[in-house]
Amino acid sequence: MVDLSKRSGLPIGWDKKSMRLVRGEGVVHENREPDIRRRADMQEVLFDSRAEELDELYYMYRGLAFSDDVPLIRQFGLRYDITVLRPGTISREFVKTAGHYHPKKPGTDLTWPEVYEVLNGRAHYLMQCHFPGRPDKLEAVYLIAAKPGDKVLVPPGYGHITINPGDDFLIMSNWVADGFASIYEPIKKMRGGAYFELRGEEAPEFVANSSYTRLPSLKRCPVIPMEEFSLIRGLPFYSVFKEDNHAFKFLTHPEEYRDTFGQYLQQLSKEE
Repeated sequence: MVDLSKRSGLPIGWDKKSMRLVRGEGVVHENREPDIRRRADMQEVLFDSRAEELDELYYMYRGLAFSDDVPLIRQFGLRYDITVLRPGTISREFVKTAGHYHPKKPGTDLTWPEVYEVLNGRAHYLMQCHFPGRPDKLEAVYLIAAKPGDKVLVPPGYGHITINPGDDFLIMSNWVADGFASIYEPIKKMRGGAYFELRGEEAPEFVANSSYTRLPSLKRCPVIPMEEFSLIRGLPFYSVFKEDNHAFKFLTHPEEYRDTFGQYLQQLSKEE
């Protein structure tokens, strides 16, 4: 079993044999069973839609928390999740999430942001931004490689896909504003994200998705620490909220942090 307690801040672990999350005393989950994304659910966004390898691809545990913390987390309009991607490939493509965008926060012109923390394995976060009303025309595409302890911000305006390029389970936590539904249709309509990551003979290969009419080159970026958002390596996400209930206000009030989001995107665009 993979013990996630120290890295997550919750007494939880991952049972590789049953492929299920194990919750310690006092930890509750909104649903008794995880939401499971299967290969059949992903046909439209796979590099090879005819491939038959694997069935269950990833597991989503939404709304995990100590039972005593649930009222406070709800009061602040947040939700803490765990997502687990199994290792392996479908044909040559590494296991990934379906990919989605977020809707705009009502009364603003900004979409909801999100933050991720890698607890186990390796992650590639593919983030893409399209022109208004044109999901086929992309303005920018970034790939951020992250390892355990790293935290990655998905800023307003960006859709994202998570890829497991490693040989172990990719386990990650995230904080996000509660109460909105992710938008899967634009990426589904384009038959996947901007690039497909495939297993190569010596290194992964990134193949452009020809469904897009405007596709910028893939820009690889390191993880950018954001101390102003408490995105500090090695400090468990759940513990951050326990110590400062206001730490993730930028997730529920993104309109108050435009300049900081802008600075983050400037850093991404400058990275080589």
